Amino acid sequence: MNTVSGTEAESEPGPLGKVQPRQLIVTVYGLYARDTGGWMSVAALIQLLDALGVEGPTVRSSVSRLKRAGLLEAESVSGAAGYRISPETERILRDGDPRIFAARRATVDEGWVLVVFSVPESERAKRHTLRTQLTRLGFGSVSAGVWIAPGHVHGEAEDMLARHGLRSYADLFRADYLSVAGDKGEDGNGDLPTKVRSWWDTVRLQQLYVEFLAAHRPVAARIARGGRVTDSEAFTTYIRVLTDWRRLVYLDPGVARELLPAEWSGTEASELFDELHSRLAGPAHRHVERVRTG
Repeated sequence: MNTVSGTEAESEPGPLGKVQPRQLIVTVYGLYARDTGGWMSVAALIQLLDALGVEGPTVRSSVSRLKRAGLLEAESVSGAAGYRISPETERILRDGDPRIFAARRATVDEGWVLVVFSVPESERAKRHTLRTQLTRLGFGSVSAGVWIAPGHVHGEAEDMLARHGLRSYADLFRADYLSVAGDKGEDGNGDLPTKVRSWWDTVRLQQLYVEFLAAHRPVAARIARGGRVTDSEAFTTYIRVLTDWRRLVYLDPGVARELLPAEWSGTEASELFDELHSRLAGPAHRHVERVRTG
């Protein structure tokens, strides 16, 4: 499956509903350019984004920003001006596919992965990169140089450190939570749910899931009642749904459900996304093919 993941777009999540044009462009490229070699014409992109309310000049300036960031590369094909996904962006997108379409929630008994790092003040840029990449992988901060994530993230963390040349600054550990005084309480988790709330902003994340449900439930309900959705409408709806969803899954650390607040809307939001994906992805793709070949 094709999607989009931790690129520049995720570095500025913002509240749902306030989406930057370049985030929509990354979504479109991630979904529809990789199945044609990573390239899309500027003309097709402008037509597709017009349906999302983004005017041509804004598309061009946003694409230029993505090019300067190294996410897209200018290339003409058969005389048509366009842009191709850069090799690094292709790798990021590929790595992000499972997180978008098959986000995994951990179990308590699989433990944790700790990243312990120290970066000299003279290399502040590397420290910033390390923290940014850990955040993108869903790590939470225990203290200044100790970050934590569910145990299954260790492989992604190893790859990230190697890819960015940061392996010499960090050590990875597998860990089990033993609680403060060895008392894990009746539920076996002790004060771990409280710790999770201090490592990640689960209150804010819950609010964002509620906003996602409020924004996208109406169209799901209309479709369920037999309401007709054209291919063009499916495209615009799907792009907005996916753009919102990918921002959420990169904020959600994927910790075990029993460690999250009792009122947790993440599961319902995931089910809604799966439903909309199954109903909209096909018609949306048909619309894009007509634009590209028309």
